[in-house]
Amino acid sequence: MTVELISVGTEILMGNIVNTNAAYLSAGCAQLGLSMYNQQVVGDNPERLAKAIEEALSRADIIIISGGLGPTEDDLTKETAAGVLGMKLIEDEHTKKRIKEMLQNSIFKNDIPDNNWKQAMVPEGAVVIDNSNGTAPGLIMEKDGKSVILLPGPPNELEPMFDNDIRPYLAGKNPDAIFSKMVKICGVGESQVETKLLDLIDAQTNPTIATYAKTGEVQVRVTAKAASESAAKELVKPVVKEIKSRFKENVYSVDANETLEEVVVKMLAKKDLKLVTVESCTGGLLAGRIVNVSGASEVFSQGLVTYSNKSKRKVLNVDKAVLKKYGAVSKETAKEMAKGGILASDAEVGVSVTGVAGPYQSEDKPVGLVYIGCYYKDKVTVKEYMFRGNRQKIREQAVVKALDLVRRRILEDD
Repeated sequence: MTVELISVGTEILMGNIVNTNAAYLSAGCAQLGLSMYNQQVVGDNPERLAKAIEEALSRADIIIISGGLGPTEDDLTKETAAGVLGMKLIEDEHTKKRIKEMLQNSIFKNDIPDNNWKQAMVPEGAVVIDNSNGTAPGLIMEKDGKSVILLPGPPNELEPMFDNDIRPYLAGKNPDAIFSKMVKICGVGESQVETKLLDLIDAQTNPTIATYAKTGEVQVRVTAKAASESAAKELVKPVVKEIKSRFKENVYSVDANETLEEVVVKMLAKKDLKLVTVESCTGGLLAGRIVNVSGASEVFSQGLVTYSNKSKRKVLNVDKAVLKKYGAVSKETAKEMAKGGILASDAEVGVSVTGVAGPYQSEDKPVGLVYIGCYYKDKVTVKEYMFRGNRQKIREQAVVKALDLVRRRILEDD
């Protein structure tokens, strides 16, 4: 079956907000094995939205529309979609009661503005989806074998509604079971990954293989379609095994939801190790990734940001002669920083980052030059990288490589 997305909101067209809903819904539909060939963004204009819905209905079996379900005058998605499908709006007492209960516990109390009751008007015959995180209900409208699904725009409302209510509905529309596995690879570029998998990709029918380039890593999705989920899993299993055998230690996870920092935290916890991060050009970005992980407090000793040469000397006891001879951005300084972090903490593993994030550079140290060091078991490993991109991109790539270096050093010990 084919599905098409329509995102509603002038603020998306103007670039005031990033359309994360489209990415979320696209991924969700792909996991269900639904084909998607078109997406649209339409401003808060009923005529243009009506035309977009009509065009989508001519191409797809299922239309998912996000946004424009609020109480204000420019929220006209529901009214427009109902008009296109020839469905009149009626008041839904259940939805009205839920809106009243929710708003009475807010700043409005008993003085609820009348425009909120607009959200209790629903297309006659539509399936109403309760919104546990807001006042605008979701809606499923069916006509002539087509489905039009309306979802609220705020991601904290849309995502749980899609996962809890819309995903099961869509799964029932697709007779085949779909199963996907994501192989996450670090230390190998996308073109290298594709080259190594070209024979599998060229021969693919079911399962299918797709590669995706992410910051500092490559993800390979293996997807199979079968009569049952267990049968689809069996089709995926040997392909994933083959990919893992080709990339060996470069594969850090086969869980689509597992991040590199989560893998590192688990490895540290398994070995009862403490980590200290020592950062210069990344300015705490690495430590931030670590502490985003639940349970990081068990393995994260501390994060040190030593941006200036003076702080490198004072906090980490980096040799003044080393800084003078080689500079802050050097293999030698990265090594001293990693060792200094260990001495300044109770950690067994120390990782350091120093580099030129830009825009300023010197003749022998261009923008993108980064050194990453890792101290573990009385040995310091230092890697030199030359990253491309703007300041933020360089810093993000450095963080990924730092996490990966810690992972690889622990693997070496195993």
